Amino acid sequence: MHATEFARLWMRMTKEWKMHLEDALAPGLTEGQLNVLELLLAHQPMKPSDLLQYLSTTPAAITTLLDRMERGGLITRSRDQADRRIVWVNVTENGEQEARRGMEVRERYIQQALDRISSHNQQLLVYLLGKVANTEATVSR
Repeated sequence: MHATEFARLWMRMTKEWKMHLEDALAPGLTEGQLNVLELLLAHQPMKPSDLLQYLSTTPAAITTLLDRMERGGLITRSRDQADRRIVWVNVTENGEQEARRGMEVRERYIQQALDRISSHNQQLLVYLLGKVANTEATVSR
């Protein structure tokens, strides 16, 4: 009944969010890199293959992303001492600083958007989005 309008608004909102984040995070960081840094800060050290369960991408894309992040000084990669086939990824001090900056940029942007509605409606929005996000893939009516 409201699927078309929801899809239109959702796509507009996510497009604006991505554009804002990419502009605000440049030149030292991208939204994808911010996502990886947040994962690493929560779970480091991680193997590149560990990132697959969190990111919707391919192993080759993760390798390319990590290459760029390493060149940018955001992460380091090191071989496991016991098993040289294993590579561990860690966040550098610069990566931590950029992650904090990126999270602050994102938080400010989202808060500005939410400030357009009352606190009660913010709670309701979060609740309803939670309901939508947890729906089963096969809904029949």
